[in-house]
Amino acid sequence: MTAEMVAPEWMHQQITADEYDSWSAEQCAGIEIVDGMVVVSPSASKRHNRLARILANALDAAAGPDWNADTDFDVRLQDVPLTNRRPDIVVYRAETIDVTPTRPEHVLLVVEVVSPGSETTDRIVKVDQYAQAGIAFYWRIEQAANGVPLIYTYILDPASRSYRDADMFTGTIRTAAPFAVEIDLNTI
Repeated sequence: MTAEMVAPEWMHQQITADEYDSWSAEQCAGIEIVDGMVVVSPSASKRHNRLARILANALDAAAGPDWNADTDFDVRLQDVPLTNRRPDIVVYRAETIDVTPTRPEHVLLVVEVVSPGSETTDRIVKVDQYAQAGIAFYWRIEQAANGVPLIYTYILDPASRSYRDADMFTGTIRTAAPFAVEIDLNTI
């Protein structure tokens, strides 16, 4: 006899912001909400998590007192239909640390580390969603087969609400925008 996994009923129905806000932290872990529907995210690899943590720590140190860089929390892109994304790294206004939900106007930069299974979402879907929400900077980290990460950076064109390509880095990030930072990711 084989056991079948059956998704809970709430995963098959569009949910509202109020419903989501009533859920426990455990219910919200490992999911995103897109157009009101629950999207389950697979667990990240150790390499993915280490890359995100090292990058977040470096961004936090470089950002100065007005900005924080953290991992693993929701950014509410829109209320209706509800869209919450959980970027790998978010640089947000330090003064909003206790404001929930975090909204695009609190956010300066989001970073996604591409993993197997998230390629299309991180390369195409989220780029458009973050741009439409008005987030000024987007970075995408590709984990290359040789172990040296490729870093693609994008800057928002506010008039078109779309990103334009900025710099591309191999292994080490050296940039002045959104603030001066140099991060060596070659040792991950």
